[in-house]
Amino acid sequence: MNLQSLFNMQRQLDQHIEENHQLQSENLATRKILALLVEMGELANETRCFKFWSVKPPAEQHVILEEFVDGVHFLLSLGIECDFDSISALPVQTPKQSATEQFLHVFSLVVQFQESRTEERYIEMFSAYMTLADVLGFTAAAIEKAYMSKNEVNFQRQHQGY
Repeated sequence: MNLQSLFNMQRQLDQHIEENHQLQSENLATRKILALLVEMGELANETRCFKFWSVKPPAEQHVILEEFVDGVHFLLSLGIECDFDSISALPVQTPKQSATEQFLHVFSLVVQFQESRTEERYIEMFSAYMTLADVLGFTAAAIEKAYMSKNEVNFQRQHQGY
């Protein structure tokens, strides 16, 4: 996955949003962290990995991938906001035993990042999120393609007054 290309695309979207909403002088990191946590909750809900009480199957893979990519948008945006957007690769992590455990691990890392916004924590958080992609069965190529598609949708939404 070409992280620099994705950072560049996200930077353009962020600039567009910040200009349209007059947010250029605001630090949006805290709001982006909360947005990431919310998107991760939506992703977990679509996977249904924690719903031991239900027999309903998870959403279709394309729906889960779209929710996953929403999180990628906020991770990239946080990297830009915190000046951590020069990274070109993420270290590989060993996944936890289940999707539920991997979700909890990523949630924990996001909260740790909120408490101490270091580049090391950012990389660890982003890497753990990408490990979640492995657990969910997504390839880097599929994520990149879905990101590009959703980025286009996000620009269209901004032009339509979303």
